[in-house]
Amino acid sequence: MSSSFVIACVGKPSAGKSSFLNAVTDASAKVGNFPFTTIEPNQGIAYYPVDCPCRAAHAAKESCKPRYGWCADGRRFVPVRLLDVAGLVPGASEGRGLGNKFLDDLRQADVLIHVVDASGTTDDNGRETKGYDPVGDIQWLRKEIEDWVFGNMERRWGGIVRRHIAVKASIVDTMHAQLAGYGTVRSIVQRAVDQLHARFGSMDLDKWDMERVRDFVRVFLDERFPTVVALNKIDMPDADKNIAAIVRRYRGPDPRDGVRAENIVLTSALSECFLRKMAKQRIITYAPGDAEFSTDAPGLRPADERTQRRLDNISDLVLFRYGSTGVQDVIVRAVEVRGFVPVFPVKSFSVFPECILVRPGTTVREFARRLHSDIDRAYAGAETVGAIQLAEDDAIVAGKNNIIRFM
Repeated sequence: MSSSFVIACVGKPSAGKSSFLNAVTDASAKVGNFPFTTIEPNQGIAYYPVDCPCRAAHAAKESCKPRYGWCADGRRFVPVRLLDVAGLVPGASEGRGLGNKFLDDLRQADVLIHVVDASGTTDDNGRETKGYDPVGDIQWLRKEIEDWVFGNMERRWGGIVRRHIAVKASIVDTMHAQLAGYGTVRSIVQRAVDQLHARFGSMDLDKWDMERVRDFVRVFLDERFPTVVALNKIDMPDADKNIAAIVRRYRGPDPRDGVRAENIVLTSALSECFLRKMAKQRIITYAPGDAEFSTDAPGLRPADERTQRRLDNISDLVLFRYGSTGVQDVIVRAVEVRGFVPVFPVKSFSVFPECILVRPGTTVREFARRLHSDIDRAYAGAETVGAIQLAEDDAIVAGKNNIIRFM
């Protein structure tokens, strides 16, 4: 049993996507099992940290042995699937480069991570330059996805309207039928329609012009493909200036270019890769997401002059200024922007072998059905910590009823 949650990682050539993927999917030796039957060549595993109930339950440290991921000092690292989406070039929506595969891969994703070169030293094709505005990359990604969805709807719009009128369907049902191929569910379409009406007023589908269709596509994409922007290369010259301009642009209550300010994370993927490499070589002690590293712990090897100089630069330009390399924060934000809930199915309230991420609003009975058909068929009730009985239609909420034992 595993989470079906999928993060798609996109970025133009030379933005640092490969370094980001290497950093975030760098599994330690103690992590050997994955809850996924097949890992395709363009897929990897990242880890989302959550509070493990073993600490609150006062369980013996050796008893917390997760089936997947690992637990360290009361923090459970839950595996999530990461999809490396290639082919991001201008004109992807028209099939340029690997455009068709790029857009098709997006259908699998729940959320996007867009790795952007904050230093402005690569142009829109990934070639070396100076003074490039990274905002162009953010706008470009959104435009490619928007043109892809809008173009598909525009070509079929006459037939869509005729069928809508003939079967007397609701706007939500009609649009869901058209958008199901993008991996969407009805609730997402419902929210998009509600937002469209709130912003632009209610209007029957047969009265929509192409501008209204494009407005709908925009609000749909805000719901279907929330995007976390990983502003990478934050330790390079000009990065500060570009970061400030990007944050100013995306302030405000509504998304712009599909981005909200709270979903912008500052990162230095190369710094994270280097720190992990040094930790493996026993030159420093460091854990992903830490605000500092140590070079004087017992058993560490001394660093040579060149290595020490680079460690000092990372400490001064990244960790001291920003609090971390940001890489782990990107994964945390990508999961939390969707509101996924960590659930611990147990046989005993002192042993927690699994943690599964479920969509917000998932009920107790839906979770039982998802765990296994046998659990669903034999369902005789459920309880959480403190022998509190749970109703079948109780929504699972983190910190309230997300540790569940089925009767």
